[in-house]
Amino acid sequence: MTELRYLPDADGVTEFEATVTEATDDYLVLDGTYFYPGGGGQPPDRGVLFWDGGRATVVDAEKNHGDVRHHLGGVEGDRPEAGTTITGRIDGDRRERLRRMHTAQHVVSRVVLDAFGAATVGNQVSVDGARIDFEPAAFDDEALSTIERRSNEVIGQDLTVEKGERPREAVENAVPEGRTQLDLIPEHVDPLRVVAVGDFDLCPCGGTHVDRLGDVGRVRITNRVSKGEDVDRIEYELEP
Repeated sequence: MTELRYLPDADGVTEFEATVTEATDDYLVLDGTYFYPGGGGQPPDRGVLFWDGGRATVVDAEKNHGDVRHHLGGVEGDRPEAGTTITGRIDGDRRERLRRMHTAQHVVSRVVLDAFGAATVGNQVSVDGARIDFEPAAFDDEALSTIERRSNEVIGQDLTVEKGERPREAVENAVPEGRTQLDLIPEHVDPLRVVAVGDFDLCPCGGTHVDRLGDVGRVRITNRVSKGEDVDRIEYELEP
């Protein structure tokens, strides 16, 4: 089983050492990793693995029955065997853009819940932008302006973003209805890894996030798309 070393609060680490536990032509499994394997609407990290006499690009990372498979692109030198010590180096610029985008998603989701009573029912972040689906929602231009303005007001407070584990019952009691789909998290998962944005928001999440809102930048809403009855999608980008 691969230890997810970025949890609960080490998601700023982008270089590390680990040991190969399984090696195939397509992927390597390590005893521990800081590569985010994707999930919760956030894509996996990319980067490079180095070992004595070789290196390989990591083009994808995914969970598989408790392991994280680091899928390889170009490989130089002989492929490592199990027991080999490697150095992992995550694409730090890409990781930071995803951290910023994901934290912004939490802020926008909470702003919309508080202002319009609409729950987040889907989201996807990328390095260039993000989208969030809300229900029930039918946003007009004035509503979009309100969401953008209030989100940036919250970000401007430069609140701390704390990542840690909390007992499931405490999280269930603290998270307001509509903020997250707790019923989709298996009951045996306890404690839960949560992301707390000051006193503004609390949400279970396994993704990577900045440490302060001041690192996010400004939210700029770029589009609204109706995704069916009572479901609206908001798309946004981040400015420095």
